[in-house]
Amino acid sequence: MNGSLIEVERPDGRIAVEVTGRGPLVLCVPGMGENRASFRHVVPLLADAGHRVAVMDLRGHGDSSAEFSSYDDPATAGDLLAVVDALDSGPAAVIGNSMGAAAAVIAAADRPEAIAKLVLIGPFVRDHGPAGLRTLMRLMLLRPWGPTVWRGYASSLFGAVRPDDHEEQFGRTMALLRRPGRWRAFQATVREVTHAPAESALPHVDAPTLVIMGSRDRDFPDPEAEARWIADALHGEHRMIPGAGHYPMAEQPEAVFAELRSFLSAEASHG
Repeated sequence: MNGSLIEVERPDGRIAVEVTGRGPLVLCVPGMGENRASFRHVVPLLADAGHRVAVMDLRGHGDSSAEFSSYDDPATAGDLLAVVDALDSGPAAVIGNSMGAAAAVIAAADRPEAIAKLVLIGPFVRDHGPAGLRTLMRLMLLRPWGPTVWRGYASSLFGAVRPDDHEEQFGRTMALLRRPGRWRAFQATVREVTHAPAESALPHVDAPTLVIMGSRDRDFPDPEAEARWIADALHGEHRMIPGAGHYPMAEQPEAVFAELRSFLSAEASHG
């Protein structure tokens, strides 16, 4: 991506944000262990379609600082809203992946006037997962093998279809986690993560919502059932991306963009 990089000041750190294009604001929020490059293939498509696209790095990830006191979903929701305020072109359509989706839900419940629409991709909005996931999370916290465990697990989350630059970008993502303070911040994120606040926020969200889920997302025992449950809880819609894993926007950007274009261009409605 070749946008303008800015920093949004928070009480105990800085959030890195890359901004591209002009038009109605779309804010993309990546998941845990990822960075803004996970949206690299859909950003130019959205910008060409007439949107101002901002992509943020989570606390302790990418180019954001790593000295925060908290790394949980509500803190990320606060960062998201601070970015919308700093860009001064809201309300924003927010596209959240994985943990980023949980933060988007909380933000939409806390400040509905700031969020025009929600797109939740591979979303974690409640606490559950396949057997052994919590054990794996604990293993990731233990050096020296924690980064190796995460690398193997993160790689497995991608579906069968991968972009041409996948290996190169995946290597960069892993390298970013080795920068000073980043693995410690990642450990703190894993320790603190619970999506109970997002689940509690679901009844209070009024923003029109689209759920996008890869049919081969290994983070969920039944991806389509989870997508349907979330969409129903938010009175929204869901779309499945056949063959995609946990990162459909990186794996099959054209298919995801087709859904985004239709949803973002539609007149706002709910229920």
